[in-house]
Amino acid sequence: MDDRFNTAELMRDSVFFDGPHASRRYSRFWLLLILASVIASAGVVADSTATVIGAMIVAPLMTPIMGTMLATVLGDRANLIRSLLLVVGGAATAVAIGYLVGVLVVPDVLADTNPQVAGRVTPGLIDLLAALGTGVVGSVALVRRDISDTLPGVAIAISLVPPLTVAGLTLESGSVSQFLGALLLFTTNVVAIIGTGIVVMSFYGVNRLTQFDKTAEKRKLGRPIALLLVMLLIIGAPLSLTSASVAARAVVEGAVHSVADEWSRSVGWRITDVSSQGSEIIVRAEGPLPVPGTDELKTLLIAKGISPDLITVNLIPIYTVELDK
Repeated sequence: MDDRFNTAELMRDSVFFDGPHASRRYSRFWLLLILASVIASAGVVADSTATVIGAMIVAPLMTPIMGTMLATVLGDRANLIRSLLLVVGGAATAVAIGYLVGVLVVPDVLADTNPQVAGRVTPGLIDLLAALGTGVVGSVALVRRDISDTLPGVAIAISLVPPLTVAGLTLESGSVSQFLGALLLFTTNVVAIIGTGIVVMSFYGVNRLTQFDKTAEKRKLGRPIALLLVMLLIIGAPLSLTSASVAARAVVEGAVHSVADEWSRSVGWRITDVSSQGSEIIVRAEGPLPVPGTDELKTLLIAKGISPDLITVNLIPIYTVELDK
């Protein structure tokens, strides 16, 4: 075997929870998962990107996900079931911890007020693309010993525990739609990693390298690969709808911004922000007194085919005080 590649035994030892040291691996997994979930929840609540990235580094969920991928390729049913149970159990634990942290926090943690939540409850096709790329890198790093040092970077690149804690936080805050959106992001990442990993590891011939059970008949890859393809198609449908919705909203926001800019210049004010909250578009403007009327803005919006009923305008007057007079 080429010395650039890990042996099947080394790969199994890296991601499977079996053997004489299984209990030690389980205790490490659950300890790191709980800590990562607490860190991620705190980072989301505090809107701290650095803290959330720290949780990504600590989070151990990538190990059973890659274990699921390797067990599928090797046809190892016992480790496949074991790895899948760890993924599901770990995900449920992270959601529960996010929910409990949400109970301790007074204000609701929702996308409308928290950018960390907003970035994880409306996944699109671009998130699927990122997950596919991460799956390729992770599987190649597992197979090839000469680039295995990239695995910490893979852990940072993919978002696993943060969307789960966001799911718990938003569920506690009463938003089922945002809870489902965060779960969709996690599921997208997991399915994409496993699917691309199986393809890459099969390309490298990992299923032909294994000697873990010479008497067992190797299970064919056709069924699990077909199942993963179906799951990718199922996931792709809501991701496509979300992407289309986000794109359409961006177009409307751009049109509103253009119209609002034209109106604000005519009254001597300026637009500071145009953003969406659900189906509502918020236009924020500031300028000197007196506060201008908005009838002209309504006329301009209607002329562009935009319903004024969808627009809320926040007018913020600026007072200038010269203290030396």
